[in-house]
Amino acid sequence: MEHKLKSISKAGIPEAVAKVELYRYLNEPEEAESICRDILAIDPENQLARRLMGLAITDQFIGATSDRYIEAQSIFQSLRDPYEQMYYSGLLHERRAKAQLLVGYSPHILLPLFEEAMRCFAEAEKIRPAGNDDCILRWNRCVRLLESRPDFHFERPPAVFDAEDMPPISSPARRAGGHH
Repeated sequence: MEHKLKSISKAGIPEAVAKVELYRYLNEPEEAESICRDILAIDPENQLARRLMGLAITDQFIGATSDRYIEAQSIFQSLRDPYEQMYYSGLLHERRAKAQLLVGYSPHILLPLFEEAMRCFAEAEKIRPAGNDDCILRWNRCVRLLESRPDFHFERPPAVFDAEDMPPISSPARRAGGHH
């Protein structure tokens, strides 16, 4: 038996998209991604399939270097709608940070990822469609997450400089080449 991928019909795309959404709800992102690849094989510009595939990839994040962050980023940047580019880029950063947080990365190290997610959500807010508050909801979730964990706030004590501080003075024996 030959193992070769088969093409779905264009007429089957709406039903395939419904299955993608179902598999994502069932927490089976690999199946959802596979179906998106089938849709994109016959309709490469299908924006919904692109968006869902990017989400299915981020659903698979485990906080490891093997996470396909660059692939998801490329997919979201390929979306035609500038709002969707910004919103889904924000989701990408947020999901990456959350996955890394779950596996034990230090929160203060992840703060820039959350801040980048929030920057994307703020940009998306400026151009969001009327009545679409998704970017505000995501922004608020990031804020609540940051506020809920004091370990996100890493503050260094201010450096104290005393006017009488002086550099160390080397001993005469060292200047003369003596050994201690």
